[in-house]
Amino acid sequence: MRIGIIGAGALGGTFAALLARAGHDVEVTARGAGLEAIREGGIRLSGGYGEAHVRPAAGERLTERPELVLVCTKAQDAAAAITANGAAIDGVPVVVVQNGLDGVATAERLLPRSSCMGMLSIIAANYTEPGAVRVTTTAASYLGRGDGAPDDEVRRVAALLSGAVPIVAVSNFRGAQWTKLVVNMLNAVPAIVGRSVQEVVDDRALRRVVAASMRECVRVGVARGIRFGSLQGLGDRRLRAFARLPLGLAQVLPWSMRVRMGSVPNLGSTQQSLRRGQPTEVDFLNGAVVREAQAAGIDAPVNRALTALVHEVEQSGAPLPAERVVAVLDAVGAD
Repeated sequence: MRIGIIGAGALGGTFAALLARAGHDVEVTARGAGLEAIREGGIRLSGGYGEAHVRPAAGERLTERPELVLVCTKAQDAAAAITANGAAIDGVPVVVVQNGLDGVATAERLLPRSSCMGMLSIIAANYTEPGAVRVTTTAASYLGRGDGAPDDEVRRVAALLSGAVPIVAVSNFRGAQWTKLVVNMLNAVPAIVGRSVQEVVDDRALRRVVAASMRECVRVGVARGIRFGSLQGLGDRRLRAFARLPLGLAQVLPWSMRVRMGSVPNLGSTQQSLRRGQPTEVDFLNGAVVREAQAAGIDAPVNRALTALVHEVEQSGAPLPAERVVAVLDAVGAD
């Protein structure tokens, strides 16, 4: 199949390499040094899915009309990237591979003739050198849309993509987006202090902050009437029980996630953006929790504070002392 991938960063580069290796005709979009590197040397994939070196067509925009599109940009770049490629892709099935809660709705608004789906990826990949991606944790990705069971098109696209990388068609995709948002609470603290996810979770004081942000995220979801979707052993019943735990016991959730990561340092997508000198998507992760809390008429002080600290690192270009993060819990009085 002819597949267009908008945004060939960590995840986009991973999917491009795996789909091209599986025999699909892949074209990618990229910018700046990433585009130059792909044009000159292709995409080199290493790590969990083995070695691959592919040379897809690459440009700032797609040049041919594909049969399927994967939008793999950061959340803050999605609207502009979709608009720039609108003439080539409106009417083509679109899979939005993105963190946060708004990606599918954005694609549906901008591509009224396309059938839009969402995909949640738990793959951890480091993209710190243009054109080179290293997968540090392999995992299935989850495809769906809306609140109901997966329809025929979702199952067909999942089966097609699974020839290259494991994809599961899931029910209650909106709830699964919220479950992934809980998982993405692993991003902010490592980005603020400049350490790997494993190092942060191994530090008891920092782990408490991560656990507090996760617990707050779940509590906000409950207040918004969300039924959490099943994702990597997490589901509605387990997360609701987690939300009622005292903070000392709640640390078991980030710890269990850290165990699954293994020993290869996982930087997290937010920290990788900082290391590349790019804006992060924190406003669509921790910031989304704050906005959803406001819509529910409650507060999300932990995630509001972490969002502000990530923006401080964006502006200064340097990590902050761990004490600044630990102080968040004292400031908000989290138990």
